[in-house]
Amino acid sequence: MHISNHAARISSFIALAGLAAGAAHAHVGLQAAQASVGAGYKAVLTVPHGCKGSATVRLSVQIPDGVIAVKPQIKPGWTIETTQGKYARPYTFHGNQVSEGVRTITWSGGSLPDAYYDEFAFSSQIASTLTPGSTLAFPTVQTCEHGVERWIELPSAGQKHPEKPAPVITLLPARKP
Repeated sequence: MHISNHAARISSFIALAGLAAGAAHAHVGLQAAQASVGAGYKAVLTVPHGCKGSATVRLSVQIPDGVIAVKPQIKPGWTIETTQGKYARPYTFHGNQVSEGVRTITWSGGSLPDAYYDEFAFSSQIASTLTPGSTLAFPTVQTCEHGVERWIELPSAGQKHPEKPAPVITLLPARKP
């Protein structure tokens, strides 16, 4: 009897761990959660579901300061719109000073049914002046046929896991040549 209770507790724990893992991945996130300062970064936003059963029809991501030379990847069936704007400060890219660039990317016009997942990508450069160990957030709004999910929250004091977390990367030291 003791063995079967123990086995039941282990089975329950495994089932709960699986549910927790599924819940942890139930938001829009970035495939690579780390990027090196001064290096190229391919951001791949993963959209694992729609909005309460409704298909995703638009995805908009805000580009944080220090992420420069942004180029969205073409996605068949979707239209891409970018918004240009000034950076908080100028950055050097390939020996040139750049003071503005892509600030938001929006994919729209397609349809991603709730039962499927997809990825939306862009290439970029992480400025060499950023601080290793810091984080960059990419607030993302997912618009569906019926409803909107705003993945824009950042952890606040005393809160480790926001309900609607923004995709975030942690910056690593520059790679040595």
